[in-house]
Amino acid sequence: FHRYLSHKTFQTSRIVQFIFVLIGTMSAQRGPLWWAAHHRYHHHFTDTDQDPHSAKAGFWYSHVGWFLNEQNFATRKKVIKDWLKYPELIWLDRFSLPIVILTALAIYGLGSWLAQHFPELGTNGLQLLVWGFVISTVLLTHATLCINSLAHRYGSRDFNTPDDSRNNFLLSLITLGEGWHNNHHFYAGSVRQGFYWWQIDITFYVLKLMSIFGLVWGLKPVPDKVYQYKKIKNLSIEKIENGEVL
Repeated sequence: FHRYLSHKTFQTSRIVQFIFVLIGTMSAQRGPLWWAAHHRYHHHFTDTDQDPHSAKAGFWYSHVGWFLNEQNFATRKKVIKDWLKYPELIWLDRFSLPIVILTALAIYGLGSWLAQHFPELGTNGLQLLVWGFVISTVLLTHATLCINSLAHRYGSRDFNTPDDSRNNFLLSLITLGEGWHNNHHFYAGSVRQGFYWWQIDITFYVLKLMSIFGLVWGLKPVPDKVYQYKKIKNLSIEKIENGEVL
């Protein structure tokens, strides 16, 4: 939803696109086109009054309030025209709720089947539904929402962006690399959000592995100008500390 649908930082086949967007739709974060549209809108107006989840509106609004706001329910189609040519993606977006319900029913059915055929596992339909769908979905949703809220409040700023985005190591672990949020807001066109080797970015590692098997390709790198900017910034800070500027 993020690195592919929202930012197109790599390419894949139409079949793989459908399969992975379907899996993403099962996560109960609304439709894929809605998700991509609201995120692009967020980048256009980050931390302003037009941002769907501006950090300026307070922690709780940027975390969950915006998600429940009626004005954010509609899909902003004008910013995702590139995806509207795929009827299967429109279908997934339109029927995202039935897909989530079917996912929950399938997990419940699996638990019931395991209880009947493998009772030694000690599970059942309700138990698997609670742990395999309800709790996991709630945790995943709040991990995602933490990028909107906490990653605009706590962490370091390696790049001077006009918003309040922060790099947060803990959030990067919880969200598999999405916590390098200041990096991302400085340059959103890279498939890699952990710009340096010490910035753990598990999603990037998975995509790199997928590229080896030919499932994805065209992974967009971090351009040299980003690293040059950081070098110039560090050099300027060093000169100030040494009193050279004064």
